[in-house]
Amino acid sequence: MIRIIPAIDIVSGHCVRLTKGDYGSVKQYDVDPFDMARRFEDCGVKRIHLVDLDGARLSAPANLKVLESIATNSSLDIEWGGGIAGKEALEAVFNAGAGHAIIGSIAALKPQLFADWLGQYGGERIILGADVKDGRIAVKGWMEQTALSIEKMVEDFLPCGLKEVICTDISRDGMLQGPSVELYTGLQGNYPELSFTVSGGISSMEDIIRLDALGLKSVIVGKAIYENRISLKDLELWSLKG
Repeated sequence: MIRIIPAIDIVSGHCVRLTKGDYGSVKQYDVDPFDMARRFEDCGVKRIHLVDLDGARLSAPANLKVLESIATNSSLDIEWGGGIAGKEALEAVFNAGAGHAIIGSIAALKPQLFADWLGQYGGERIILGADVKDGRIAVKGWMEQTALSIEKMVEDFLPCGLKEVICTDISRDGMLQGPSVELYTGLQGNYPELSFTVSGGISSMEDIIRLDALGLKSVIVGKAIYENRISLKDLELWSLKG
């Protein structure tokens, strides 16, 4: 059964959501990230997706206190993205309590460094964050686009121990119009040895049920929760099925 991973995007210590990765579209929600994490845990959620949007822009983690608070006061498995631009930042994220580090810009711009991290920490802890816009990888908080395709990145890192990929379709992110199903089924079919996480566009439990039926393994859900398209009760019932 597909695993639902709720997202908590953070700006200045607050829960927010963007639309298509546009920082000018920030919408702040009246809920504390720690409180939101505890609500998810109470629903039976095992893993959450924390994104430091400040860190992504600054190329350095900026909300580690939020990570520390959640990690110290819950049993949640935390995957963290945003601001990991070097070894010191990576260690800081792990020391603050993250179980997994999502690496996007470094993987695209400094592939040897990413390969080294895969070798040192393992594919269970180092996750490739592949953010796609018009078929190409975007970096630096989605503000710059490269000439790389996701297929090229995956094939480069497969020999290095890559196990897990979070692929975000930026054009769908925050739009509540459904995920790019063909993109994810194609990737999972072409690289069955990897676990691909669907990210972007989830609008309802029907989207998740469809992805589950197609054999996808994980899905990140953000705005649909905050806009009450998917309820905490829905998450609880899904957790009970698993």
